[in-house]
Amino acid sequence: MERGAAGNQGPRIAQDAVGEALTARATVDEHGTVTGWSEGAERLLGYTSAQVLGRPAVSLLAEEPPAGELPPLSELPRWHGTLALRHRAGHRLEARVLAHHRTPEDEATARYWLLVSAVTVAESEADFDARRPGDDALVRRGFSDSPCCAISVYDLDLRFRRSSRSGRDLLGLSDDDMRGLRLADVLDDPFAERVEQAMRLALETGEPQYMENHAQAPGESREHAWSVHLYRLQDPDGRVLGVASAGHDMTDHYWARKRLQLIAEASTRIGGTLDVTRTAQELADVVIPELADFVSVDLLTSLDDLPERPPGALTAEGSLTLRRIAHQSVYPGAPEAVVAPGAVEEYPEGSPAVESLRSGRAVLYRMTEPAITDWVARHPVRSSRIRDFGFHSAMTVPLSARGATLGIVVLARHRHPGPFQADDLVLAEELAARAAVCIDNARRYTRERGTAVTLQRNLLPQRLPEQSAVDVASRYLPAGARAGVGGDWFDVIPLSGARVALVVGDVVGHGVHASATMGRLRTAVRTLADIDLPPDELLTHLDDLVGRLAMEAEGAERPPGEGEIGGDVGATCLYAVYDPVSRGCTIARAGHPLPVVVSPDGTVELLDVPAGPPLGLGGLPFEAMETELPEGSLLALYTDGLIESRDHDVDDGLSRLGQALAHPSPSLDVLCDTVLAAVLPRQPADDVALLVARTRALKSDRVAAWDVAPEPAAVANARTNALGQLDTWGLTDASFVTELIVSELVTNAVRHAEPPIQLRLIHDRSLICEVSDASSTAPHMRRARTYDEGGRGLLLVARLSRRWGTRQTVGGKTIWAERSVAPG
Repeated sequence: MERGAAGNQGPRIAQDAVGEALTARATVDEHGTVTGWSEGAERLLGYTSAQVLGRPAVSLLAEEPPAGELPPLSELPRWHGTLALRHRAGHRLEARVLAHHRTPEDEATARYWLLVSAVTVAESEADFDARRPGDDALVRRGFSDSPCCAISVYDLDLRFRRSSRSGRDLLGLSDDDMRGLRLADVLDDPFAERVEQAMRLALETGEPQYMENHAQAPGESREHAWSVHLYRLQDPDGRVLGVASAGHDMTDHYWARKRLQLIAEASTRIGGTLDVTRTAQELADVVIPELADFVSVDLLTSLDDLPERPPGALTAEGSLTLRRIAHQSVYPGAPEAVVAPGAVEEYPEGSPAVESLRSGRAVLYRMTEPAITDWVARHPVRSSRIRDFGFHSAMTVPLSARGATLGIVVLARHRHPGPFQADDLVLAEELAARAAVCIDNARRYTRERGTAVTLQRNLLPQRLPEQSAVDVASRYLPAGARAGVGGDWFDVIPLSGARVALVVGDVVGHGVHASATMGRLRTAVRTLADIDLPPDELLTHLDDLVGRLAMEAEGAERPPGEGEIGGDVGATCLYAVYDPVSRGCTIARAGHPLPVVVSPDGTVELLDVPAGPPLGLGGLPFEAMETELPEGSLLALYTDGLIESRDHDVDDGLSRLGQALAHPSPSLDVLCDTVLAAVLPRQPADDVALLVARTRALKSDRVAAWDVAPEPAAVANARTNALGQLDTWGLTDASFVTELIVSELVTNAVRHAEPPIQLRLIHDRSLICEVSDASSTAPHMRRARTYDEGGRGLLLVARLSRRWGTRQTVGGKTIWAERSVAPG
């Protein structure tokens, strides 16, 4: 018959009267009952399916085969041989039978046998050739045109005609066993169907087809990789004769390519984080299942105590203690593992792991070697796991980086039939070397980060000081592991006159250097605040300090620390001073984000503080702004890590911050948590410092002030006024000492200062005595000689006060002294 559409201009296809019915197919269950019957089987033996189904298969035999010729069929995946069958007409015939022992995908269904047969033995090869004209030309063309070694030739119905010796060895059958069968009959594998589809395509189009497959053929002892070429055969006249397949063993190329792919994959999958455990797990995930069936990654416990591992292999004798960092298996949950992640195991002298660590070399083992058997004999659990899972091959590969030994990787096979080869050992060494550098980087960074976090937390306020000007709450959130610890800080500093300073700053960079710089700046701010400098002047002095630190950093030949994001010394800062008596707030900033104020009625406002340059630029002025904050106002200071993110712009961050601050909260601590949850992304890229203060106002009856005339007689009036106010406040126990302090401070002002002079008493948590004048000259203590009539006043004030000092004002100075008193 003609195949293809009428008018097809392609090569003519040879006529063949033999059709699909030549293949006899039958299925037999495990009990020997016929469960399936094809048209070819009916043609072969004359029985219809209705006459055969349900019958014992042995009833179709003309004679049972000798007992010695049949192996235990239940243990075989396939059987082939010659059977004497009984035709329905009664005559005897012999047929070559190929039987596949099939396991259904549905585990609930029992296994069964698929039997196929093409022709009877009585039909000779000559008879078969007579029914296939041009067979000689077909065979000659198939073998002469072959580009590869394992060759098989098929007719137009895709049936085997002949194979080369390598092809017969590959399939494990002779030409007589396969002649007349299709590839799907010989190979009980889905790949055979894909090959037949490619054969049809080659027949129809004339274009050679190429396929690759990695599997274990029936005639092979292990899996191989094959490249298969399929090409059409035709005679010199263009008449299509059939199709040929030529297979080439490319196992070595296949594994070389797989190894290169695994190395490339490892370069992208290992070391994506700076976490030791995750990096080790990434290594374990890469090698399973491509290289091994089970892998474990263990690190030396001595790394926990040593900041740096000495270079070279381990030399000390004795056992070694390792901590399991990660493992992986082809089975979920890694049931082969004896040691749990995080657990510590001691490996004795002579064990494969210790020997590999001692020598610093990777070693390949068979499970039958004495090095393995002697070791596992002392460990019943490990011995049973090896036996239960069928481990047959293992490799131990040291983890070494920068000349130091960190730990070991153990790879094993049990499900993979082939043992590890020398090339596998080279691949494992390459993967371990890459992973070891990443693990060492992560370990160094973890140590560096831990040091920086500890340093920073110790440099930040351990607790906020008690004061009456504001209620405060704070939060500090370090950045993620990738960014490292930064130099964000905050502080609350009690000042004289019941005032308080609120500070937030941010040092450029990350790591220990940034944390140390932050500590130096915080100390400098507290020192400058202690001499009561105004915010703009304080930032000017701080700017000079940062400039000097930058010059020191440039002059010092100091390599950047690991885990540190380098850069010049620089910082931003915002400094605010709030006075609860006047409810005034003075603020200056150096390159820092604007503060947010929420008024008692819920109105949110960004305070328009003049933008000063970041600290460290030098030579540029800072300006302060003054504003009045009603009692109960909320003042929020923060670093840029709170509002800046890759997920949104700064304006969006400020909007979220304002909405979160305006949300009613039962406490400032709850409000801080609310702000962080509402504004920050899931994984912040930078440190965050947040300081929230709710203002208080000191009641007018807690403050008393009097103008003092610039004459000696006014000192007595000042003492009288002070004693009267103390009596009103119920502080008569403090009268004697307070009278002495007032007398000394007012006397000094009258004698040495310029008017106007004012005396002010403040009753807060303590009793504060202040004397202000128009002179800018600051007083100082001196040691009076024995016969001097003066010079002891400030010494007396210092001895009688808890603390005292001087602060400059717009119109002069204020000398103050503070004493502890019982709560009023």
